[in-house]
Amino acid sequence: MANAAFCARRICGITNSCLLKINFRLATDGSIVSKSDRLRTCITTMYESMLVNIPYSTYNSDSPFEHLEVNMSRVFAYCRVSTSDQTTDNQVQEIEAAGFSVAKQRIITETVSGSVAASERKGFSKLLDRLEDGDVLIVTKLDRLGRNAMDVRATVERLESTGVRVHCLALGGVDLTSPAGKMTMQVINAVAEFERDLLIERTHAGIKRAKAEGKMFGRPSALTLEERTAVIGRLAEGIPISQIAREYSTSRQTIMRVRAGSLRVA
Repeated sequence: MANAAFCARRICGITNSCLLKINFRLATDGSIVSKSDRLRTCITTMYESMLVNIPYSTYNSDSPFEHLEVNMSRVFAYCRVSTSDQTTDNQVQEIEAAGFSVAKQRIITETVSGSVAASERKGFSKLLDRLEDGDVLIVTKLDRLGRNAMDVRATVERLESTGVRVHCLALGGVDLTSPAGKMTMQVINAVAEFERDLLIERTHAGIKRAKAEGKMFGRPSALTLEERTAVIGRLAEGIPISQIAREYSTSRQTIMRVRAGSLRVA
């Protein structure tokens, strides 16, 4: 078992740092700030509860990996960098320094942007095909498992469903599929939900602002308002749809939509 207290402290520190940045950027929106405050309170309560219920001997350890058991399992490491001028050597050394012995053929390195979803990364997709029940996957940071909290959660759930244990060094080496890891995932889920709510809120605000500015949504119309009025007149005269479409260099479907629209108005 990984050092759960070490993990909890790291989670609280990282999450609070992220929420402080969110508060700074969105301080003018009282509802968003309130949401982040409630999320931070929830995380702090979980952390304190965890320390109360974990034996002292479990978390009073100099090494957060002292109780980590990966014997008799195939161990894989996934290392990613964003640009070709970067190297994964530091990540490999960090994994080795943490006490993991990973065969070279099981170290998967990849150069791909962190904005790409985990399922769309070629190297990671090939790794998923190799992983089997009982295997162990090591990453140095959570962003190796996805582009955001929601993607990380989906990746961990997929790996857990196949019986693969996932260890993240940035969270104290905790196995994200273990009880302590599931507590970690609860925090990630809370952040993911918070992230999704912010995305929806920003999207709705953007749409409302665009409508107020008179912007039209969807594909631009093939015909101007004057042309549509003229098309309706031509249709009333009994001119064939195909002929009208050729006159205005458009498709029959466009003329038919104009006709349908005029019938609804009528």
